[in-house]
Amino acid sequence: MNAQLRRRLEMAGRVREFLRAHKTDGVGEGLGLAKLEELVQRAEVLASQQREGVVAARSATTRRRKVRRALQSKLLLYLRAVGAVAAKETAELAEQFQVPPSNASHEALLTMARGMLEKATLHKDVLVKRGMSEQLLGDLALALGELEQTIEATRAGKREHIGASADLEAVAAEIAEQVKVLDGLVRYRFGDDAGADGRVGQRAERAGTVQAQD
Repeated sequence: MNAQLRRRLEMAGRVREFLRAHKTDGVGEGLGLAKLEELVQRAEVLASQQREGVVAARSATTRRRKVRRALQSKLLLYLRAVGAVAAKETAELAEQFQVPPSNASHEALLTMARGMLEKATLHKDVLVKRGMSEQLLGDLALALGELEQTIEATRAGKREHIGASADLEAVAAEIAEQVKVLDGLVRYRFGDDAGADGRVGQRAERAGTVQAQD
């Protein structure tokens, strides 16, 4: 959430509390306050969704880094080493187990690693004979599945964040309009009452109602 949007929502919260406190004066009566209450609640839900999207995307990114390190520095290196030995017996395995570069995209890493897994599964007996642990293929499959899940989790988190942000901007614009209406109500209700205007106007200004700016 950017600073301008945060200030606008904080101002709306202050306006809401001010009007709640002045219901007995007639300021907070009617649909005006109810509409603002609805908009502020909606904004709070969207702000929460926005934060959750960011947290989910960051969490998936952190986990993906760990999975990539395990793939490139352990699982695939082990498979490549065994493949190089097995190639002495089975020529077709030569150059079949090349570790993707460290800067490979997530999609490229998935594609290349799945290809290596497929070849290793096909030649499992030869590779096991040359020193490959039978558990390696299962661990490799699990790691690739987890990598794929983290990619989708990041995309989903970003979608949630972007969607909530767009909706939040729209709700904030409605809030700004409603605050103007309520500001007009304060002026209309107390404009001709100098004493009340001085008392309520001062408190409303502190709450961010009178003279509210976009």
